[in-house]
Amino acid sequence: MKNNSHPLSEPLTLPNGSIIKNRFFKSAMSEALGTKDHAPSPALVTLYKTWADGGTGLVVTGNVMIDRSALGESGNVVIEDERDLDMLTQWAKAGTKNGTHLWMQLNHPGKQSPKTLSKKPVAPSAIPLSGNPRKFFNEPRALTGEGIQELIIRFGNAAKVAQNAGFTGVQIHSAHGYLISQFLSPYHNQRNDEWGGSLENRMRFLMNVYDEIRKQTCENFPVGIKLNSADFQRGGFTEEESLVVIRSLSDAGIDLIEISGGNYENPMMQGANVNESTKKREAYFLEFAAKVREIVPTPLVVTGGFRSEKAMTDAVAQDEIDMVGIAKPLALIPDLPNQIFQGTYETIQLKPMKTGVKSIDKAASMLEIVWYEQQLARIGNGKPPKPDHSVWLALLHTITTNGTTVFKKRRG
Repeated sequence: MKNNSHPLSEPLTLPNGSIIKNRFFKSAMSEALGTKDHAPSPALVTLYKTWADGGTGLVVTGNVMIDRSALGESGNVVIEDERDLDMLTQWAKAGTKNGTHLWMQLNHPGKQSPKTLSKKPVAPSAIPLSGNPRKFFNEPRALTGEGIQELIIRFGNAAKVAQNAGFTGVQIHSAHGYLISQFLSPYHNQRNDEWGGSLENRMRFLMNVYDEIRKQTCENFPVGIKLNSADFQRGGFTEEESLVVIRSLSDAGIDLIEISGGNYENPMMQGANVNESTKKREAYFLEFAAKVREIVPTPLVVTGGFRSEKAMTDAVAQDEIDMVGIAKPLALIPDLPNQIFQGTYETIQLKPMKTGVKSIDKAASMLEIVWYEQQLARIGNGKPPKPDHSVWLALLHTITTNGTTVFKKRRG
């Protein structure tokens, strides 16, 4: 029986009046379950029905791309028009069962499109990725002003199709080093036109994307954002700049802000280099959330690190955040919210992805993404998750299926 007095069971009303039934937020995870033609698959329908049955209030899809020529990975779903409206509608219907909100995360990878998929990816400026990730991605070409305007319209169009299919909202992916994040970063955006230079110019692309989505969707259609607190990269997007962007988005009427951080070059969103005080509180970005709380009233989500019921409950009960963002735990316990409400949840312990072979374990983030994608595929095929699934078997399966492309950098 559901515990209706639990702080996490309280409904949340968004600025546009939409009501989320509880405080659980399933953050985006890469599913790689699109068809070879980049349409939604039956496995996605089953996977999202499972989460809707599991009690989560708001479920966000893995990143859906807006351009077939710009993919983050081969299994991406892409929306350019309504050719896949029937399957999109099935996906939305399954994922909105039991009063669940299902939002589509819209994204463009920019330069973070692997060599195997993009010979010449686009970016704000022709600046390659740095460090180890550089070997997995081709050097980008700088977008023209015309190309930028085209992409803005594509974002709005994809949101309109999502709404027509029955998704209850969209989230703009502006974090983790993808295209919008690249525009925000002074390291990756070194343009000298109206799209670069000052923060006002660097955030212009994001604000135009937001305005275009509002233009092409109904007034009461929720629009949220996933935004870095910082890039954690020398010369990159800073906390101070993030707070300015957040204030602008709040003033413009954004409905929900999910806070994250980092990029391929410094993957803070995967728990890299977190300090001991953060580990004790579990969530990675609560300190930044406190700064956001001081300047805007917009509902906040923090994703990354939550494992125990106490940490989740405390963060909401103490008004640090409005929704608890969870990703990996929901790949292993799809009904985690229901378990908490029923008093049966036991804190999940996530194992590190290690093979014992240093040369392979250097790609720990890749191993982790592959392993979790296979858990999502199991659920999508009607099977239960397998927490004891061998990392070696996961790796072998991926190599057998995809060849050596498994070693290409994947979405974080």
